[in-house]
Amino acid sequence: MAAAESRVLSSALRALCAPRAGAVSLSRGAPHRRGAHFAPGGSAGGGRSYRELRELSERAPERFWDSVAKERLLWNKPFEQVADCDMRQGKIRWFLGGQLNVSANCLDVHVARAPERVALLWERDEPGSEVKVTYRELLETTCRLANTLKRHGVRKGDRVAIYMPVSPIAVAAMLACARIGAVHTVVFAGFSAEALAGRIEDAQCKAVITCNQGVRGGRTINLKTTVDTAVKSCPSVRNVFVAHRTECKVPMGPLDIFLEEYVFDYHPGDVFGCVADIGWVTGHSYVVYGPLCNGATTVLFESTPVYPNPGRYWETVQRLGINQFYGAPTAIRLLLKYDENWVKKYDRSSLKTLGSVGEPINREAWEWFYHVVGDGKCPLVDTWWQTETGGVCIAPQPAEDGAEILPAMAMRPFFGIQPTLMDEKGKEIRGNDVSGALCISQTWPGMARTIYGDHQRFVDAYFKPYPGHYFTGDGAYRSKEGYYQITGRMDDVINISGHRLGTAEIEDALDEHPDVPETAVVGIPHDVKGEVPFAFVVLKEVGSSSQSQVIEELKSLVAAKIAKYAVPDHFLVVKRLPKTRSGKIMRRILRKVAMGQSSDLGDISTLDDPSVVTEVIQACDHYRSLESKKN
Repeated sequence: MAAAESRVLSSALRALCAPRAGAVSLSRGAPHRRGAHFAPGGSAGGGRSYRELRELSERAPERFWDSVAKERLLWNKPFEQVADCDMRQGKIRWFLGGQLNVSANCLDVHVARAPERVALLWERDEPGSEVKVTYRELLETTCRLANTLKRHGVRKGDRVAIYMPVSPIAVAAMLACARIGAVHTVVFAGFSAEALAGRIEDAQCKAVITCNQGVRGGRTINLKTTVDTAVKSCPSVRNVFVAHRTECKVPMGPLDIFLEEYVFDYHPGDVFGCVADIGWVTGHSYVVYGPLCNGATTVLFESTPVYPNPGRYWETVQRLGINQFYGAPTAIRLLLKYDENWVKKYDRSSLKTLGSVGEPINREAWEWFYHVVGDGKCPLVDTWWQTETGGVCIAPQPAEDGAEILPAMAMRPFFGIQPTLMDEKGKEIRGNDVSGALCISQTWPGMARTIYGDHQRFVDAYFKPYPGHYFTGDGAYRSKEGYYQITGRMDDVINISGHRLGTAEIEDALDEHPDVPETAVVGIPHDVKGEVPFAFVVLKEVGSSSQSQVIEELKSLVAAKIAKYAVPDHFLVVKRLPKTRSGKIMRRILRKVAMGQSSDLGDISTLDDPSVVTEVIQACDHYRSLESKKN
């Protein structure tokens, strides 16, 4: 690949993976990205088009990624071999013999060029209390924390659990581990002590880094108390490092070490901000490593989309001048229940790109996001990727200039990604206007290498179902034009009298009703049909007399959009759906409730508001009572 072509390609990759220097992005459990169109030739001139580069990434992937790696990354030691991969064995090896440090690529490179550029905008829980951290400050803090870890015996290869709220010190903790070669496992700061202990034990962590408390939605969460309980059953832990998020003092035991308030050299008037949760892989790839490697200003969001009111996101956009907003469909569906004035009252003219991630976005949410939030002016990209893929795999951009973007579709594979649809017999489904199991037939540098301590499980889960392919676990539809649309998890498929149907397809049909902002469909056993759909429905403000009418309209909608057999046997109107703090609907809990197993819900510590479960159980009990009287 010529140098000019490489520069064009790296520009496109940078545009997809993170905003350029000077851009500000807001992410909610989702990637921060520039979202610019791919420009053939670019500033280098004479480069290949997007289509040519895409074909090259499929035809000669090693040549393609060799050029990208050399152009975009700082290597301590050059690699000797680009790749050595065999999907049948689950062997994924890239850039053999090379050495690099992601902390240096995120920090040192940019401090050398522009030390006072803002790296992090921490949007704290209370609106208007944002704080900024420059690349110089973040590097200094990272180095101090790295040295603290080394002084207390943390070495290369040791595992460190990070159980912290979204904050600059949490980012520094991740980068400090990477700097000294320690392996970090970032645990979502909503997990219970039992769940945290399980993750510490799985990785045999030597240390834990936490805060005294977390703050979210006007509430405080006692993180140190949870850690204290967890480490009692974790003999591998030798030290617990404790930072302060609040003024609350916490008891310190023999394992505990305070991280002193030297930590961030910020002053009155600085901007301090935070947005997506680093406990999920999105926070790793697109809140921390992706943006910082590209020298971007990235936002950390500590609060919730409705605290102190439903305009919080858009007030933050106005105040911080955010250019890219990347959110989860569940959060969008939550917000579209409220009056549009919560959006319109704030200036959103700084927005350039909107993004969706985490699950398939339904048409109504897409249209609201595009027309109400973006005023029909911002490209809206529905991205598909997974924890195991490391980064975006299918998205509407990059693409040729002027390429169409279709609502609620991920559309185009990223460079080096070769999607394949497979049938139930393990055969590839060719042609367009077809559906099947989504697999990827070619390795790429960002994909997972193994499951720590259990490589056979890695092979069995991802490479045995369809030998020679990576199995995503998702179903997909390839349109007549060759675009991809994710239809949902394969394990979220209901078998109704022999008809296999994804729950997401039923939800999409239900969500088209103007009075229905959000639904969740699960399958429950049926004596005759095998399984039947059970729909949990959130309604806008409608009278009780209108509910039955809406339900009848929903039945007609599903019958018309899909088929009569797809119409849910049960409709339960609820005020809210149980969600994690990152906005994911906990369908596992809904399935248990629908099956009358509410006494055995399992771990619910990740719920944003556990009281929702009580509301749903009570509504379901009332519904069952009415049904039994009818029969």
